[in-house]
Amino acid sequence: MKKVMIVDDEIGIRENIRNSVQWEKEGFHYCGDAPDGELALPLIEEWAPDILITDIKMPFMNGLELASIIRAQKPHIKIIIMSGHDEFSYAQEAIRLGVTEYCLKPVSATELLQILHEVSQKMDEEEQRLTSLTMTKEKLLADLCGGLIGTSDAIDSAKKLSLSLSAKFYTIVIMDIRPHDDSQNSELLLNKTIRILEEFCSVDVEFLSYIRSRTERVLLLKSSSENRIMAYLEQLRGQIRLDLEQQFNCSVVIGIGSHQERLQGIHVSYLEADEDKYITRLTQQNKASLREIHLDEKMNILLDRNRFLEFLKIGDLHLRDSFVQEFAAPLQSIDWNSSSYGVYLLNDLTLESFRIANQIFRMGADPDENIRSLQQMIRGITSWEACTRYLCDLLDQLWQRRAASSGKYSDVIDQVKAYVSGQYNNEQVSLKSISAHVRISPSHLSKIFSQETGQTITEYLTQVRIGKAKELLKTTSNKTFEIAFKVGYNDPHYFSNIFKKTTGFTPKEYRTRGAVVPDESSEDMRKEPMYE
Repeated sequence: MKKVMIVDDEIGIRENIRNSVQWEKEGFHYCGDAPDGELALPLIEEWAPDILITDIKMPFMNGLELASIIRAQKPHIKIIIMSGHDEFSYAQEAIRLGVTEYCLKPVSATELLQILHEVSQKMDEEEQRLTSLTMTKEKLLADLCGGLIGTSDAIDSAKKLSLSLSAKFYTIVIMDIRPHDDSQNSELLLNKTIRILEEFCSVDVEFLSYIRSRTERVLLLKSSSENRIMAYLEQLRGQIRLDLEQQFNCSVVIGIGSHQERLQGIHVSYLEADEDKYITRLTQQNKASLREIHLDEKMNILLDRNRFLEFLKIGDLHLRDSFVQEFAAPLQSIDWNSSSYGVYLLNDLTLESFRIANQIFRMGADPDENIRSLQQMIRGITSWEACTRYLCDLLDQLWQRRAASSGKYSDVIDQVKAYVSGQYNNEQVSLKSISAHVRISPSHLSKIFSQETGQTITEYLTQVRIGKAKELLKTTSNKTFEIAFKVGYNDPHYFSNIFKKTTGFTPKEYRTRGAVVPDESSEDMRKEPMYE
């Protein structure tokens, strides 16, 4: 709903315009008036109108002077000039100043409304053009990964960009590519690698990509076949990574997320890929250190890591102690006080166990925090007995996450919903404030909520706000801008746009139709995100 302000030195004209138009019914909000340009300026700052209707001939500061100042300071405001003087010089000056419309007094309510609707339409068209110009492939992909754009908007934006997003399966891959030679240009290297990535893609697997940072490229893999994606990912971790490292003299760390069947699942896959990349980098660094220690100390102790990981998946508590005793037996020969070899072996095992646990237990805690805590425990090991106790503790921690995951997530989801229910009318509510309330990092809260509910937190917040707005439209006589404020939107025009995109109706249409308007399903209510 666009805000309209009037500036005219004749109080009768101001009152006549104010009273002759049913502003809310016509889709406008009348925010007030002023008798001259000088008095209007501070009010314009306070009210922030979208459309300014001003007379030309006024004392102190006339309409053209006011228009000149507004054009310079607030070029987004559309200006309609009214004049009782049919003089070409006024029209010329108004055009030079970029005035949107120029009309002669007296102007009827019908004529004024026609002008207002034409100006409003121009504003909407400009906004659409600006959106299409600012939305790029890179921004669209980044918004999908960040959970900042709804399904319908993503599809519309992709269509405008001539991109195909439709697929049965989606997977996010994050590649961190760093040159060994500091003289190499990292961004140029990221662009060179695209050719090799495309060469290995089959006709059944496509990818879209964008550069996330100086050394990172994000790939959105899509395919009609989950098996095809898995085959490509296997090549990516193996042959493709080796080819890139050899050909470009660089190190490549790859993080891979889960397979998703919906566009909104891309956000979850992205968060998982980021976690996987973090663990992979730590694992590679640990293995490099392990190789150095192996050469220096000539250690030849090997652990059956796959056996431990299998026990992590299917083992249980009553077999834990006997399994750990047998599994850790080769480590009895290590002098834990003088050698670092055992520390690096346990670190490697811990990182791989954490990766597997993330995949199969859907852990929601911050991986950085958990891994650092475990690594600190490893550094404190001074005997074989302490080593076995650590391995038992590691299994216990991961099994507890497996057992408690559903209940824990349910509690967190309930906390989020309760907080949103009480704070939806606060415009400052965001993922950051909600995560602070439930004491979980924003990225992991976002992942948990998306996995458990099928929608992002911003989409849920919008759902609650629009649901409350629908209730107020049906049960009160509050004006649209009042309802917008009551449900957390300080910009009534933005609220109206969100309402229409979410329900298919403007607030005015929804109220007019009343009971005949079908109640939208929660699936429809999830489509429009609120950007944070």
